[in-house]
Amino acid sequence: MDFAFDARTEELRARLLAFMDEYVHPAEAVAEEQRAALASPWDTPAVVEELKAEARRQGLWNLFLPDSEYGAGLTNLQYAPLAELTGRSPQLAPTALNCAAPDTGNMEVLTQFGDERQKKQWLEPLLAGEIRSAFAMTEPEVASSDATNITTRIERDGDEYVITGRKWYISGAMNPDCKIFIVMGKTDPDGEDIRRQQSMILVPRDTPGVTVKRAMRVFGYEDHYHGGHAEMIFDHARVPVTHLIGEEGGGFAIAQARLGPGRIHHCMRLIGMAERAIELMCRRAVSRDAFGKALGQQGVVHNWIADARVTVEQLRLLVLKTAWLMDTVGNRGAHTEIQSIKIATPRAVVDIIDRAIQLHGAGGVSQDFPLAELYAGARTLMIADGPDEVHQRSLARRELKKYL
Repeated sequence: MDFAFDARTEELRARLLAFMDEYVHPAEAVAEEQRAALASPWDTPAVVEELKAEARRQGLWNLFLPDSEYGAGLTNLQYAPLAELTGRSPQLAPTALNCAAPDTGNMEVLTQFGDERQKKQWLEPLLAGEIRSAFAMTEPEVASSDATNITTRIERDGDEYVITGRKWYISGAMNPDCKIFIVMGKTDPDGEDIRRQQSMILVPRDTPGVTVKRAMRVFGYEDHYHGGHAEMIFDHARVPVTHLIGEEGGGFAIAQARLGPGRIHHCMRLIGMAERAIELMCRRAVSRDAFGKALGQQGVVHNWIADARVTVEQLRLLVLKTAWLMDTVGNRGAHTEIQSIKIATPRAVVDIIDRAIQLHGAGGVSQDFPLAELYAGARTLMIADGPDEVHQRSLARRELKKYL
């Protein structure tokens, strides 16, 4: 395994680092000021569109997509250090580069499984950053950590499918630019193979019977820059049969294909979030005095900073190994490592951010620093894309199987 950055990665990393310093970080305060003056809290601040235009002008666009026909053609190993940099400003940078979830996963699904008509109608405007999208899977009435539990129905009626169900925490759905939902539901609820009961289907936002009921908060945050998280009702919403993605019964397999890259992208960005927390921690430690000396001279603070640095270096190596395996043996061959990083990274980054909050005192929980929002985002990723316990269960069973 050679994790040295190749020439293209080094070049893109240098350009992205300059873009972050020159455009993204200065825009954070501007975006907050603009958002406060918007008619709707879900509208996009003008500075975000300016960032997108500049990123596209600089060729820092669709970096996540390995298919060179549609994206930058980077491997996971090449994209990892770039995604890490965007994690330093998770509210603005991924969106500015058109590399924000859930659009990334939806574009990957359409690239791999969509037909030519679906690509023309939905993938192309997503790649251009002209519209946004959402992925409707999680449901409030069932434990959605087990995808076979979902109850939303997708029933064939002649040349149409009828979708009925209730979803929540549908990321991006509050954004008025969100024009299309990929909905997961059951086309064969009584099928013998529980992993062939589900299908995925494209449902335009303006479809009669589709209602965005309310915005769901995450630790009190509405997550405006990601388009919020909505509770949605599908009340006999009808779409043409041509909106089915792939084949009936293929939904579970498509979900697994979608979640593999999504999980590693989250972990890449989490490392960037941890680096931002360490930077803030160090700046605070050398600028504040307590009990007669700088915070940075307190032994406990030394421990926090040292432990954080060791942890980030360990996590980065594990994520890079996972990226390398995904590139060389595929997602299935990297299954153990994907689950490992999904367990280890959010948990460790939450702890690092927590220490940074502690060092900032009251400021750490305020809106004057990004730490509280970083904490909420990192803690949520211990649940999103499969809770820790599900990954631990699967990982442990795979280990035990070697001894049976």
